[in-house]
Amino acid sequence: MRPQALLPWCLSLALAVPLVGLTPASARAATDYQAEDAVISQGTVATNHTGYTGTGFVDYTNVKGSYVEFSVSASAAGTSALTLRFANGTSTDRPMDLSVNGTVVASAVSFPATADWNTWATRTVDVPLTAGTNKIRATATTADGGPNLDRVSVAAAADTQAPTRPGQPSCSDIGEDGLTLAWGAATDNVGVTAYDLYEHGNKIAEAPGNATGKALTGLAPNTTYDLTVIARDAAGNTSPASLVVDCTTKPSSDTTPPTRPGTLAVSGVTANSADLSWGASTDDRAVTAYDIRSGTTVYQTVTSGTSATLTGLACDSPYTLNVVARDAAGNTSDQSNSVAFTTKACTTDGGVPSSIATLSTGWTIPWGTYWMPDGKTALVTERDDFRVWKVTKDGTRTQVGTVPNAVTTNGEGGLLGVAVDPKWDTNHHVYFMHTAAEGNRVVRMTYDGTTLSDYTVLLKGIKKNRYHNGGRLAFGPDGCLYVSTGEAQTPDLAQDKNSLNGKILRMTTDGKPAPGNPFGNYVYSYGHRNPQGLAFDRNGRLWEAEFGNSSKDELNLIKPGADYGWPTCEGSCNVAGMTNPKATWNVSEASPSGIAIVRNVVYMASLRGERLWRIPINGDNESVGTPTAYYVGTYGRLRTVTKVPGADQLWLSTTNCDNNGGAADGSDKLFRVTID
Repeated sequence: MRPQALLPWCLSLALAVPLVGLTPASARAATDYQAEDAVISQGTVATNHTGYTGTGFVDYTNVKGSYVEFSVSASAAGTSALTLRFANGTSTDRPMDLSVNGTVVASAVSFPATADWNTWATRTVDVPLTAGTNKIRATATTADGGPNLDRVSVAAAADTQAPTRPGQPSCSDIGEDGLTLAWGAATDNVGVTAYDLYEHGNKIAEAPGNATGKALTGLAPNTTYDLTVIARDAAGNTSPASLVVDCTTKPSSDTTPPTRPGTLAVSGVTANSADLSWGASTDDRAVTAYDIRSGTTVYQTVTSGTSATLTGLACDSPYTLNVVARDAAGNTSDQSNSVAFTTKACTTDGGVPSSIATLSTGWTIPWGTYWMPDGKTALVTERDDFRVWKVTKDGTRTQVGTVPNAVTTNGEGGLLGVAVDPKWDTNHHVYFMHTAAEGNRVVRMTYDGTTLSDYTVLLKGIKKNRYHNGGRLAFGPDGCLYVSTGEAQTPDLAQDKNSLNGKILRMTTDGKPAPGNPFGNYVYSYGHRNPQGLAFDRNGRLWEAEFGNSSKDELNLIKPGADYGWPTCEGSCNVAGMTNPKATWNVSEASPSGIAIVRNVVYMASLRGERLWRIPINGDNESVGTPTAYYVGTYGRLRTVTKVPGADQLWLSTTNCDNNGGAADGSDKLFRVTID
């Protein structure tokens, strides 16, 4: 039996939900210092009241100038949080001056009355400490003396200041398989501890904080690398990405390709796979890999042996495949003979893509697509131009406006997701996620069917960077708005439940945390690297697609409060408390963005993989069947896939014009896929 439909809590109760703020940093460990162990002037150690810690407390003499002085250690200079635990059983405030190493840093700090002398309270003040031992003194400022003082706790204040952006990178000592990357040093209020080196959003190396250069090895010859540098401090704060440098390795001195592979043969053909084997190639140095191809499109790479089971094939479909050998220099052999076969008939339920047609052309990075409630038109965003279009079912498009305050990041930021309010007929509200000057925002605008207006910020403070900005929006059956956010190239944020980054957020339509969220804030799930695909199945469950770094991309079933592992896990792992994905792919085969569900099947658009993955959900279980791929290498980088209301159809968009695709502006397309 399927569960009953969820109540639209986020729509009907939004005005009754208080805004729950996020704290800026994780909890900090504190060191306790007991007052009875400190230096006491005009006071005594007492035990005649209850509730104290340690062996007693200090009872100040009722004179001005009585004090308690603590010797406090600090590992580094900086601001620390000083918490004094006190009791004041009178009706009179007993203020004190707080000094550090003889200098008053907080004067006449209030210590008001507590219920009685057995009731303890705390007062926290930020104070500057030097590295090493510090003398902290709490001195009474009135003739009533100070309160009873139990202890002080000292915690290094959270460092929330990010390093500055590293200086312009440059390359030297460029060889066939390596180069030296140099950059200008970043600065930080405490200190830069490391530099992370990225190539097109994937971390490839790191260097210590006192370095301004790093030798990169293991690169491919005659290849251009798009490199940026990010500075990081001990608290995990990361700088904006440096400016980009494109560096091209030298052509290899090894120009001899491997020999042609031996005879390619096929056997064991099923609906979704085939067994292949071939004769070994030879090379003057070494064969490093074999690519199984259709034409020149690589389906699978084999690094060991001369056979493979090729999976992910579409059922009842013809294939013509060949194999080429590669060496470390990137030289490729002549292709083997070709083998042709047709996979077995489709036996799975849920239908399969049966046809694809071009619906609309002339696009430049169409990123988000969302249907209006009437199912007659959809809104489509363009990432770098910040434009919003109305598109009819026959592909006719009309610009309805732009989103103000949007900026690019020269990477993956800009105007991203769009969602339409389920009650649009009455409120005309639509929602966008976009990059702004200070970070990423969720905003609301009014759309009357023709024009956008009334820009309103609902949520800001989502950190941005060149890459890993997330950006997908979706309304759930509960009427709540779900938002995917990347970790902004700051992996530690994904595990911080008080951060908005590396999360799936759940919020009301007026911008408040949704009622029932697991941590009392916006966070619905965490441990995400760069989540982009969001879709709800027939049981109201949320599925999500997520970019990996260099190992595995993921399809996840999202549950409230669950930890999806990043940066501890990439793909599946055996770490207690972390939730494994339902399916994974090598990043060369996927790099997923949008997902949609038609007839209990997840369809996942892939960028680097240049294919549409079909992943059947196993009935109403929490598992999926064998993924299969369509349109491999045919249309380029596939960004967003969206179900067409009232039909077994999908809209599928490309983003070949982005910085990874490099196609001319206006080259992207919108396709219609029919499921039979």
